[in-house]
Amino acid sequence: MRYRVLGGTGIQVSVHCLGTMMFGSVGNPDHDDCARIVHTALDRGINFVDTADMYSAGESEVIVGKALRGRRDDVVLATKVHFPMGEGPNRGGNSRRWIVRAVEDSLRRLGTDWIDLYQVHRPDHTTDVEETLGALTDLVRAGKIRAFGCSTFPAEEIVEAQHVAERRALGRFRTEQPPYSILARGIERAVLPVCQRYGMGVLVWAPLASGFLSGTYRRGAAVDLTAGRPARNPDRFDPALPGNAAKYAAVEELVALAEEVGCSLPELAVAFTVAHPGVTSAILGPRTMTQLEGLLKGAALTLDDAVLDRIDEIVPPGTNLYQPDGVWSPPALTDASLRRRPPADRAAA
Repeated sequence: MRYRVLGGTGIQVSVHCLGTMMFGSVGNPDHDDCARIVHTALDRGINFVDTADMYSAGESEVIVGKALRGRRDDVVLATKVHFPMGEGPNRGGNSRRWIVRAVEDSLRRLGTDWIDLYQVHRPDHTTDVEETLGALTDLVRAGKIRAFGCSTFPAEEIVEAQHVAERRALGRFRTEQPPYSILARGIERAVLPVCQRYGMGVLVWAPLASGFLSGTYRRGAAVDLTAGRPARNPDRFDPALPGNAAKYAAVEELVALAEEVGCSLPELAVAFTVAHPGVTSAILGPRTMTQLEGLLKGAALTLDDAVLDRIDEIVPPGTNLYQPDGVWSPPALTDASLRRRPPADRAAA
């Protein structure tokens, strides 16, 4: 297993990070089986584990906490805050009020005294970023977290946060966690260059394009849109939809390339993400031990320039063949009221 320094923190993390989104009721409800997956990953050299409070409504953190008993000191543990946890207002977001509550809840579920990397899961346009950075800085000073970062932030939000931290003498985001795969290369345009400029570590999610690069979905093969990932996102997997044609075509070319390289498509996909100089670690999110073993098989795989050039020909740099789930959209695009004058103003004009 290879290791890299995480965003100038001095913390060394494995180039593959164990993601635990599939632990719990939304994926694998067997706590003992999930613990075995964690232990196997650690035994194979992974020392970086990523979870979030909202994964299975906190169950994932509970599973991770139990699995790490007796091995906590050897693991760089990351979790996240932002999404609502329970009913009612003020139980989510990036406010100081919620962050100081949420971190205590995560520490309790994880059964630990500290979190190595605490990440803001998404931007929150209702909260001043200075408020968020101030709360996180205080948590570092209190010893509850060691460093903090952001997840799925657009480049302009990352830059703003860095400037606010400098102006207000606050701690700064040390990491960013964006979606990145051969089929979704949009972050190469601005997010990765910005992170490199500020010396931020980058741990990427969905390197298998949410299952599309698993090798399961092929052009001409029947796709069951009533089960698994296709059931949750039928528009993404339905081969009859014109928008999916480019993805299926790219997969066929990538399968052929993987055969030439002598690896599987998932191995090629993960190796591609960690080949970028701006990427620190790729998050692997297995639901089963079999899936973990398949992903770890290619842990030592590196791609030479000739292979990377071929990938660039199949999917050009900076190109998204699909929009990754959960990617933040600016309120100016999603909230119509921010694009329209009040009726009285329009009448006056």
